[in-house]
Amino acid sequence: MPSAVVRALSERVRLPVVDETNIDVFLASTTGEPVNAVLFFTGDPSQRPEVDDVAVILPELLRFFRGRLRGAVVRRTAEDKLKTRFNVVVMPSLVVTWRDQLVGVLGNVRDWSEYIEKIGACLPPDAPVVVPSGGPQVVMPVPAGEIVR
Repeated sequence: MPSAVVRALSERVRLPVVDETNIDVFLASTTGEPVNAVLFFTGDPSQRPEVDDVAVILPELLRFFRGRLRGAVVRRTAEDKLKTRFNVVVMPSLVVTWRDQLVGVLGNVRDWSEYIEKIGACLPPDAPVVVPSGGPQVVMPVPAGEIVR
């Protein structure tokens, strides 16, 4: 269950809540929307009281980067399914994307100047994409009709 401060992000600040069923629709910005987004992975607020601090900072970051960044809260029940895709290791985390590409992850609570510097570095179209650390993946082609054991 989200804390009252996290709930306020969707209720008062009107940030959408995303999960594995609608994350790609959210990340595919529409005309006039910023192509960069920040996703808020909260973790369990009862175990991580700093979640409320990040929930207070997030709307201020969106105001600071108005017109260049939009935000969403990741539904708690979807965090485990999405954290590998977005390289989230620590909760709470803010994940910055360029369209559907990961360009930055900021775990825990940071100083305001660090948020501004690191998020600002993620916003240019040529910002380097982060490769998720899920380990190397090997794809082995299998001829049609062959059974792999």
